[in-house]
Amino acid sequence: MTKRRRKQMQKGFTMIELMAVLIILGLLATVLVKNFMGQTDKARVITTKANLKILHTAVMQFKMDTGRLPTEEEGLLALIEPPSDVQDLIEPGGYLETTEITKDGWGRDFEYILYPESGKPFVIVSYGADGEEGGEGYDTDLYSTDAG
Repeated sequence: MTKRRRKQMQKGFTMIELMAVLIILGLLATVLVKNFMGQTDKARVITTKANLKILHTAVMQFKMDTGRLPTEEEGLLALIEPPSDVQDLIEPGGYLETTEITKDGWGRDFEYILYPESGKPFVIVSYGADGEEGGEGYDTDLYSTDAG
């Protein structure tokens, strides 16, 4: 082979080829991250619904044992720290398996509302991914009365 041909074979990739590879890798990474993030948000919704169901059941058990619902001031804390007027009626350890009130899938506190507009006696709410009332998709509010 001549020296000229050897030089051409040793050159390697051109800048355009490297840019094409980087663009393709970037697009693949974007698709993978989007799919992963969608699964994460879906798991957060499922976890939140399960926690809402547990808390709703615990509030109902509180009512069966005490004859009343926790007040909005007492909130969900009444499930693990019995109010003074019903301490003798509640089993030690409260109504949850943990010593803390669980949070929603996004790490925020649930809201306990007595006599909401729905006409139900109470509801426990998670305001979804955005943490604000209303929304669509993963930002949709989740209610204990809908968990099931």
